[in-house]
Amino acid sequence: MDPDSLQLGTKSLWSWLVRLLSQAPEWMNAKVKFFLPNMDLGSRSEALDPSQRIIQQLRELYAQGPAPWQTFIHCVCMELEVPLELEVPLLSTWGHGDGFPSPLEAGEDCGPESQLQHGIKRPHQSCGSSPRPKQSRKQQLELAKRYLKLLRSSAQQRYGGRILGPGQPLVFPQAYVPPVLQWSRATAPFSTQEGALMGDPKAEDGTDVSILDLLNTRADKGPRVRVLLGKAGMGKTTLAHWLCQKWADGQLDRFQALFLFEFRQLNLITSVLTLPQLLFDLYLSPEEGPDAVFEYLEDNANGVLLIFDGLDEALQPCSSRETVDPEALGPALTLFSDLCRGTLLPGCWVMATSRPGKLPACVPTEAATVHMWGFDRPRVEEFVGRFFSDLPSQKAALAELRANRRLRSLCAVPALCRVTCVCLHHLLPGSSPGQSAALLPTMTQTYVQMMLAIRPRGYLPANSLMGLCEVALSGLETGKVIFSARDIPPATLAFGAAHGLLISFCICISPGRQETGYAFPYLSLQEFFAALHLMASPEVDQDALARHVTLNSRWVLRTKARLGLSDHLPAFLSGLASCACRHFLSQLAQRDEVWVSAKQAAVAQALRKLATRRLTGPKVVELCHCVSETQESELAGLVAQSLPYQLQFHNFPLTHADLAAVTNILGHRDAPVHLNFEGCPLEPSCPEALASCGQVESLSFKSRKCGDAFAEALSRSLPTMGSLKKLGLAGSKITARGISHVVQALSLCPQLEEVSFQDNQLKDQEVLSIVKILPRLPHLRKLDLSRNHVSDWTLLHLTEVAVTCPTVRMLQVTKADLIFLLSPPAETAAELPGAPDLQESASSRKEAQSRSLTLRLQECQLGVHEVEMLLAQLRKGPHLDEVDLSGNQLEDEGCRLMAEAAPQLHITRKLDLSDNGLSMAGLYRVLGAASTCRTLAELHISLLHKTVVLTFAPEPEEQAGMQRRAVFPDSHVPQTPSELPLRSQRIRLAHCGLQAKHLELLCKALEGSHHLGHLDLSSNALGDEGAAQLAQLLPGLGPLQSLKGESQRIVLGGAGRGRDLSAAGSVPELPAGAEFLGSGQRCVPRSFCLSECQLEPLSLTRLCDTLEKCPGPLEVTLSCKGLSDQSLETLLHRLPRLPQLSRLRLSQTALSPRSPLILADVFSLCPRVQKVDLQSLCHTTLHFRSSEEQEGGCCGRFRGCGLCRQHVEPLCWSLSRCEDLSQLDLSANQLGDAGLQCLLEHLPRVPISGSLDLSHNRLSQESALCLVETLPSCPRIREASVNLGSEQSFWIHFSPPEEAGKTLRLTECHFRPEHVPRLASGLSQAPQLAELTLTQCCLGLEQLTVLLSLVRWPRGLLSLRVEEPWVGRAGVLTLPEVCAQASGNVTKISISETQQQLCVQLEFPRQENPGAVPLRLAHCDLGTHRSLLVRQLMETCARLRQLSLSQVNLCDASSLLLENLLLSVSELKTFRLISSRVSSEGLAHLTSGLSHCPHLEELELSNTQFGEEDTKVLMGALEGKRRLKRLNLSHLPLGGSSLAVLTQGLSRMILLQSLRLSSNGISDIGCCHLSKALRAVTSLEELGLSHNQIGDTGAQHLAAVLPGLPELRKIDLSANGIGPAGGMRLVESLALCTHLEELMLGCNALGDPTALRLAQALPPHLRVLHLPSSRLGPEGALSLARALDRCPQVEVISLAENSLAGGVPHFCQGLPLLRQIDLVSCEIDDQTAKPLAAGFMLCPALEEILLSWNLLGDEAAAELARVLPRMGRLKRVDLEKNRITACGAWLLAEGLAQGSGIQVIRLWNNLIPTDMAQRLQSQEPRLDFAFFHNQPPAPRGT
Repeated sequence: MDPDSLQLGTKSLWSWLVRLLSQAPEWMNAKVKFFLPNMDLGSRSEALDPSQRIIQQLRELYAQGPAPWQTFIHCVCMELEVPLELEVPLLSTWGHGDGFPSPLEAGEDCGPESQLQHGIKRPHQSCGSSPRPKQSRKQQLELAKRYLKLLRSSAQQRYGGRILGPGQPLVFPQAYVPPVLQWSRATAPFSTQEGALMGDPKAEDGTDVSILDLLNTRADKGPRVRVLLGKAGMGKTTLAHWLCQKWADGQLDRFQALFLFEFRQLNLITSVLTLPQLLFDLYLSPEEGPDAVFEYLEDNANGVLLIFDGLDEALQPCSSRETVDPEALGPALTLFSDLCRGTLLPGCWVMATSRPGKLPACVPTEAATVHMWGFDRPRVEEFVGRFFSDLPSQKAALAELRANRRLRSLCAVPALCRVTCVCLHHLLPGSSPGQSAALLPTMTQTYVQMMLAIRPRGYLPANSLMGLCEVALSGLETGKVIFSARDIPPATLAFGAAHGLLISFCICISPGRQETGYAFPYLSLQEFFAALHLMASPEVDQDALARHVTLNSRWVLRTKARLGLSDHLPAFLSGLASCACRHFLSQLAQRDEVWVSAKQAAVAQALRKLATRRLTGPKVVELCHCVSETQESELAGLVAQSLPYQLQFHNFPLTHADLAAVTNILGHRDAPVHLNFEGCPLEPSCPEALASCGQVESLSFKSRKCGDAFAEALSRSLPTMGSLKKLGLAGSKITARGISHVVQALSLCPQLEEVSFQDNQLKDQEVLSIVKILPRLPHLRKLDLSRNHVSDWTLLHLTEVAVTCPTVRMLQVTKADLIFLLSPPAETAAELPGAPDLQESASSRKEAQSRSLTLRLQECQLGVHEVEMLLAQLRKGPHLDEVDLSGNQLEDEGCRLMAEAAPQLHITRKLDLSDNGLSMAGLYRVLGAASTCRTLAELHISLLHKTVVLTFAPEPEEQAGMQRRAVFPDSHVPQTPSELPLRSQRIRLAHCGLQAKHLELLCKALEGSHHLGHLDLSSNALGDEGAAQLAQLLPGLGPLQSLKGESQRIVLGGAGRGRDLSAAGSVPELPAGAEFLGSGQRCVPRSFCLSECQLEPLSLTRLCDTLEKCPGPLEVTLSCKGLSDQSLETLLHRLPRLPQLSRLRLSQTALSPRSPLILADVFSLCPRVQKVDLQSLCHTTLHFRSSEEQEGGCCGRFRGCGLCRQHVEPLCWSLSRCEDLSQLDLSANQLGDAGLQCLLEHLPRVPISGSLDLSHNRLSQESALCLVETLPSCPRIREASVNLGSEQSFWIHFSPPEEAGKTLRLTECHFRPEHVPRLASGLSQAPQLAELTLTQCCLGLEQLTVLLSLVRWPRGLLSLRVEEPWVGRAGVLTLPEVCAQASGNVTKISISETQQQLCVQLEFPRQENPGAVPLRLAHCDLGTHRSLLVRQLMETCARLRQLSLSQVNLCDASSLLLENLLLSVSELKTFRLISSRVSSEGLAHLTSGLSHCPHLEELELSNTQFGEEDTKVLMGALEGKRRLKRLNLSHLPLGGSSLAVLTQGLSRMILLQSLRLSSNGISDIGCCHLSKALRAVTSLEELGLSHNQIGDTGAQHLAAVLPGLPELRKIDLSANGIGPAGGMRLVESLALCTHLEELMLGCNALGDPTALRLAQALPPHLRVLHLPSSRLGPEGALSLARALDRCPQVEVISLAENSLAGGVPHFCQGLPLLRQIDLVSCEIDDQTAKPLAAGFMLCPALEEILLSWNLLGDEAAAELARVLPRMGRLKRVDLEKNRITACGAWLLAEGLAQGSGIQVIRLWNNLIPTDMAQRLQSQEPRLDFAFFHNQPPAPRGT
């Protein structure tokens, strides 16, 4: 078209367009507002007629440029009824980018009138760039007044009396409902201290707050900052605009000026700014005098409010320096920082909105943080009521909401609530009740319904929608939420504008430069469109799609500095993977549903992979959201079963929708779950989402953000949770009103077993109201009211409840604790089917006519008056097990009253009156009152340490009753008859300051006692006078058995009655002592200690003469500065005359360097000597055998004695006379290489049968080589280990010569090349050597090749293990070099790249078959590279029987070599590929090689990284493997097709003995197919299916097969989601497997019913029982313990992580072979410690006891310390995370000191201060307090 015609046509179109738009003035006004958000045409256009107004608006639109004009033309043609003859020229002329002709002729302006726009600065102004001119005060006020008026009128004009939120999709009326707001104490910076103060001094954490209260405060100084935290869609931006409107309407009159900035717009400003530029150039510019206006704002800053929306979207860096000068330049975030800190515009108010996460450090610690939770139920209904204007629609919509719980949950998010209302507006007409809500089951489908609602004329605008989706995805990928017209095609922009899917606003690119920006109304809408693009675009393949299915962690205040923009993208993708969305996606993508199904399957598969991972709390919530969106019940079941038993949610915000998603998934779970919320900001209505959730067994909340609204919501849900057993509500802000709701709900939960209200600041009335419901909770075991506020008056009411309530067994009250422990009545026998022994236990309970009560009232400020009231209560109550009143104010009178009342109270254990102000006068009164008590066993009083403890021993008949009750939770410690306490009393009065003048009154107070047997008066001030006076008073004390007097002062003589004697001084004064020791009973152990004496030969002779008269067993300890060789010889020669001697100790006594030779003679001199231990020539201990002990090996330890070369020969000569020397320790001496060589030469003459330790003797490679050369001459050497590195160990172990096979380990020997021939020569002379390990010996590839070629034996097998760094680098490719030159046949190869380990077994002599090798090599593709070496490898490996590859990376070259190797061997029986990586090409090579190994008997491919398709290919290698005996495919993805191939192959493997398929994703259906295949495998001995998802159904399928496996010895079904139904069926079948030895069913919700049935059917040959995390209770555990008494071969028991409480197993008959017992996290307390310890003593082989994460205190430590010395094989005790104090640790150290062989006791995280732990560990290194176990491993053979 020529220019004239084009111009003429344009004029005509312009006229037509004006006439058309004159008929739709309102539509035109809306479009002008959309494309020109800040344009003000009102004042001038009101006087114009409609046509002129349209012309003016068109000019303004046209002046914006080509892109906006083209988009506007598209909107005209799309939304208005445009005649076809006008639409075609409109689009052809202006709807494309080809040219931009002017529609106006001369006489008409080409653009809009030059008009000042909102936010555009006048050219003559230069804010912040020039000095401020001085203004008069009056002029300044006038300018400021005019600007403030302009600011308010601009806001009024912008909002126009209506709310503009972030957008108005579908152009529905906007109804604003304020969201739920809640104060929070969480402050912004991660690095700052916790517990920052709130801005509002009266606002408490967790308190609800109204919107207008946000800006009310009494704080007059410092920064005034508010931070609103809310998830996407909660209405943060809408709230910011609402505040602006309220200010424009005059409702926020305290603020003169209000500025609103959005960081998504500020991110577009690339230049630095001053504060005046931020306020005036980017917001609203004054008409004149900007400097004066800014000065006014500075002077009146307390009336200025600045709102910054979207702080989490800020992109600029935040400067750490503070800016004071307002003219200083900086990024917008730096200006925000300075405003918050008060360095700019000091005194102003700042409010910021953000999503939860790590906020910039510029937010001050004192900022008040407010959580925005969206809508609760009343607000949802209010919003719906405002949205629907007509009453019928409003009622219908509300009815849909009230009837659909899921829909209400969606509407808790304001953005979703609006979208839901839009959908209901579209769906309600013509639908029946409930039908509309059924179409909106998920967030994704709600958005899909919204898309369907905007379909013009019933069809889906696929192209327009896809264009919008592409824009959305590109924005998310680039971090863009604001788009320019250049970013969006005009047609797409018009489509988005027409349907409210895009909003527009004016954005400032830089000061003075503006343009129109576009955005999606909500970020979630942009994410939805992005998800649509990923699902519907053919350009996105399945792999790219799966990469977007990720889980975002939402930890608060963690490491991410900025949140991403894809919060909901994975959830939308998951929702679009639902079958309900398939048709919609098919229309959108314009593809068939098969194509869509493939993409949906990719998303579902990605979710399945995520479900198998171990996830943090935030990711668990994200996964639950995603899976809920899919509406796939199978996937939900998979996720539900894979969730851990304990679900922990810590320190991240949770909404009602979050908890609803979790609850939805839990509904598909069979096993119970424990939910723990700690430190999480929680939406007040959160607990409502848990209603009717039957899977929650334990529910715990710990957060200051829980208030009354939260409690009220919780109370509505609790009665509906029928499986709930534990409820915890700690650290909250709940008041009396909230507690009343919870208490009412608790009375409707009779199944509760544990309730905790810790740290809730409860007052007396609330505490009493809670305690009153105890009778209504028949199953309650524990009520915890610790860390609340309870008065003395209330305390006595609590004790009365404890006394009168028949189920209370303990009340413990301290400064911090207030705990009730209860014993619920036993269930009747009828309620426990199949448990006859439980019926017997129930009858035993009935025999116990009375209960016992423990009362602990510590530091409660009780006085005499309160004690009198307490005694009145206790006299009417049950028998008392323990009364602890320590730390009160009883003083003398109160202590006397308690001591006198003790006999009446029937106290069975102890009465503790410590720290009660007892004086010396009160001591006599307590002694007099207590000593007459018949049941008193011990009284311990120490006035210095404020200790007053009375310990009681019950009457014999009471003891018998206690033994009958011992197996129940409310019983106490049983005692075997041999352990019953003696009737004699023990009174300890140490550290009481007693002097001679006090003794008469003291003895008078003791005269009433007829059972006093032991009196301890040590550490007092009696002196010589007191000793003499005490000797005169002794006859009046009755039959005293022992008296311990003043340390170092008292020497008893004459007819003394003691068992122990401690003395100092010279030996000649001992005859009286000898007479003292000679009396008494002969069966009682005795000890004698003599320190700081001159031990000359004559004195020692006299001492030994005296000791000969003393009955045994006897322990003697001597200590002096030094002992001569003559004295030592004298002492040793007298030993045969002391048969009663059990131990002789020379403590801190220096000996000569020759003393080891003298002590070595003692074995032949005195055959009773069992062990000689000499350390550093100053600590010597001799242990003797008793006459009853059988003869056994001797042990000699001479450590750190300075032995060198010259001592070796005489030492060996002395030791050669010992008949049986089991162990010899010569470590830490100075033998050197020469000494070692001499020792090895004499070694054949020394009769060592056990081990020889030569560590730390300054040895080198020469010693290692010398050892190798010694092997042939010493046939008794069985094993030797040398480490010349930092460890410096050298061990040799011996065995009888007839035992074949020796082992040699050489570590860090740093061999040089010249050492290799000598090493090979030595090895060639030792054909009895079976295994050689060389670890980090600097043996390179070349040296190893030489070694293998030089070692030659006439016959035998040699296993060589090499650990060097080069093995990890080369891996499989080292095989040709290593094995090609080997002198023997290679029969075994093992490689681990990660462990840098290569193992080769050689068979001698080498045998070759020249004819067979070329035949096999003909199948190999050797190529030309390294062909000779590879051929030699095939020849040396011709007899290869075992090939193991662990943690290797099989590249293509390695796989090809492996294939060739497999093809060349004919005798291969074992192939293992473990935890490795294989490429697809490598997999083909591997499969090809394995298919040619018909004689395989063992195949393991576990934990190797194969995909499901790769696994299916690999399963093809199983074809024809009929000789397989062991198959391990754990951790491989066995889908339906690959599992089918496997089961088909299994049915032919009739010789299979072991099958392991752990973590293979096998479901109940897969288990069904597997079970059918197992029917043919009757020889199966081991079946491992742990960590799958077979559930109850799969367990029942398996149970049907098990009786047909008669050889089954081991079965592992741990972590399979098996419940009681499947468990019971399994147990019934396992009872028929009579050979079963190992049973592992842990991490399944089996419960007590399964345990009871299992107890009846335990196989007699059982060796291992694993039931951790199996939901066992006390009844089940006790029944299993009784049943285990019938299984004497049990070696390992694990009952960890079960709620055993008082049902801890203890054994009556004993388990003689038990090595390990695991009772971690079983809620074991002190009351069960004694029976537990007694049970340990009946297990003599016990090596490891695991009791960590329990409730054990010092009493348990004391019981363990008592039994430790009697457990000879015990190596390790784990007591981590208990309640043991320094006192208990000291007792354990004492137990270790009594000769225990324990290597370590773990005590990390007990109640022990760090300094005390260090002190204890320095005294006893075997106590380990570290988090990581740093204890060095014990040497082999110890």
